[in-house]
Amino acid sequence: MSQAKQAPEAVPQEVLYEVSDHIATITLNAPERMNTISGVMLNQLTERLLEADRDPDVRCVLLTGAGRAFCAGLDLRPQAAGSLSIGQSGGVTSTTLDLNHTPPTVLHAMETPTVCAVNGGAAGYGMDTALGCDIRLMAKSAKFAAAFCKRGLLPESGGTWILPRLLGWSKAAELIFTGRTLSADESVEWGLASEVVADADLMPRARALAAEIAANAPLAVRAAKRMMRMGLNEPFPEHVHHVYLQLLPLMRTEDIKEGMTAFMEKREPRFKGR
Repeated sequence: MSQAKQAPEAVPQEVLYEVSDHIATITLNAPERMNTISGVMLNQLTERLLEADRDPDVRCVLLTGAGRAFCAGLDLRPQAAGSLSIGQSGGVTSTTLDLNHTPPTVLHAMETPTVCAVNGGAAGYGMDTALGCDIRLMAKSAKFAAAFCKRGLLPESGGTWILPRLLGWSKAAELIFTGRTLSADESVEWGLASEVVADADLMPRARALAAEIAANAPLAVRAAKRMMRMGLNEPFPEHVHHVYLQLLPLMRTEDIKEGMTAFMEKREPRFKGR
């Protein structure tokens, strides 16, 4: 007598995804544990970021968290229980990292502009994820907690690369070595975020900023981001040459004609990404 097959267990939706008005909103959705990163969330976040970057209708990505925290770091409950940690499987430890499918490297490689609405605490991996976005807006109650060294770790998800470039060596070293927590206002003072807004105004303000970006010529915005990223690691003469090579195909797009025509006609342009 054959046994009935059990239906596969549904995978929880720990990352929500919605596209509206050329803006993809990605929401970390485990508020009961302050959006700490599980293996499921890690995979879903990567998938949603890649999906948004591939979608020609998406001109800006808005990343935020559900509940009172943005992301309180890695979910340490499996390790505390002796279970496998993120990145391990079947007792085998990999000696290589798949750079195509981890949120920090995916964020860095994305050509679609990213805005992070930091709605609450961002600690450890959560802080690095927020820093991986192009622009950060912070709710008044939000905080950045660089608590890696206080936990026996180092910033494993991009912070050691990003922070010296954002802050300079001395301030980055101070933040990482002390494991200090910065308020939203202090984060803006240090240069880690662009703006602090009231908690209730965070998402409307972030959507307004994303809409402002999405209203511009998407091919030009993506090219500008591409050049900014390349410029971090190349000398100025080579960079100018690469900018020129990026400019040539833009000069043949429909969008540049629309941009010039709209300027002459004193109206808002209607870009199509072509």
